[in-house]
Amino acid sequence: MKQKLALLTLLLVTGIAQLAAQDRYFTKTGTISFHSKTDLENIDATNKLVTAALDTKTGAIQFNVPMKAFEFKRALMQEHFNENYVESEKFPNGTFKGRLANNASIKYGTPGTYDVTVEGDLTIHGVTKKVNAPGKVVISQGAIDATAAFEILLADYNITIPALVADKISKKVNINVVTKLEPLKN
Repeated sequence: MKQKLALLTLLLVTGIAQLAAQDRYFTKTGTISFHSKTDLENIDATNKLVTAALDTKTGAIQFNVPMKAFEFKRALMQEHFNENYVESEKFPNGTFKGRLANNASIKYGTPGTYDVTVEGDLTIHGVTKKVNAPGKVVISQGAIDATAAFEILLADYNITIPALVADKISKKVNINVVTKLEPLKN
């Protein structure tokens, strides 16, 4: 009798843990890209090593972005980005901690596309600012695709542009987020 009770308890706990895991989705291969445009030069970079997690019960969403993983078309741009602008040695990661404001309207068990509002705290270069951005969540079999696009001002994050190149670098940067999140496995 004790063995049956122990087995039943183990199955129940394992089943609950598996159900809870389905509420949490994760990726280590999200993509964040940014674009800066001026009359003299466009700057584009992509980072494909973004870690992201989503809790579908609460709508809590988090991102971790290793700054050195941004890739540029020209090595010199990448070097300047890491050494002079975001100071990657001192501030190795950008982070976002927030939530999907309209999480209750998303039917996670039903395939489809849902417009969302992402709100939370974006930290870059050691500075944290509130961000509110539109996005999309696409529910498919076994995965959640999440995208968002927004704009930041470099000055808001204490990123200064040297006068020598001020006309080549925009003070505004457009950021695009693309992730494919899969159920977190225990």
